[in-house]
Amino acid sequence: MGLKKYIPNALTMGNLLSGCIAMLFAVHDQMEYVAIFVALGIFFDFFDGFFARLLKVQSEVGLQLDSLADMVTSGVVPGVVMYQLLLDATDIPWGASLDAYHFNIAYIGFIITLASAYRLAKFNVDDRQTNSFIGLPTPANTLFIISIPLILIYGEYAFAKAVFTNPYVLIGIAITSCYMLNAEIHLFALKFKTWSFGENKVRYLFILASILLLIFLKYLAIPLLIVLYVLLSLMFPDKNIKYSTKNE
Repeated sequence: MGLKKYIPNALTMGNLLSGCIAMLFAVHDQMEYVAIFVALGIFFDFFDGFFARLLKVQSEVGLQLDSLADMVTSGVVPGVVMYQLLLDATDIPWGASLDAYHFNIAYIGFIITLASAYRLAKFNVDDRQTNSFIGLPTPANTLFIISIPLILIYGEYAFAKAVFTNPYVLIGIAITSCYMLNAEIHLFALKFKTWSFGENKVRYLFILASILLLIFLKYLAIPLLIVLYVLLSLMFPDKNIKYSTKNE
């Protein structure tokens, strides 16, 4: 087997390192760099599983290591980002009284971290997922969360900025993301076994919509695409889903 068995784990370590760096930037509220390193971590996360299957070197250690890396990049980091977003939303009328009791409402952001940990733990013992996901994958949820500060920094839509600086909206997003991470909802995976349009129409539709929305809406397209991903999965359920353990 030689050195090739170490390639997937090396990529997973790249994911973990990217997550650690992203977390440092998140603590210092430097969200542009957070987005860069989270994107890099998700890139590594995709290709570690890809190369593990390609080289036929899947292992139980690799599965566990993958989840540990995801816990940082797609668990801790989005929690810190939401904490920072809520911290910046200072117009909470009941915040002052809570602060008097040494409680900061921004801590609610870390429920995303808790829900991500629970999902990743369940995923490692779930033998049902192969051609689809059950619940929103942690990388997709993280992309949604880290897109919010990018919209606030670079967005051109005043209504979007008003929405995403509303603390009640942010708390609602945090709670909803916790639910979606662990919901018993089947979501399609972007894996093509054939290039047939009939078998992959939902995937092709999603890719086309992604390109168009990213061109016209830029960062605002990211949360919309996550919502579209969920809606398309519900509207066009895969009737040929097979279930077995896989690497997320």
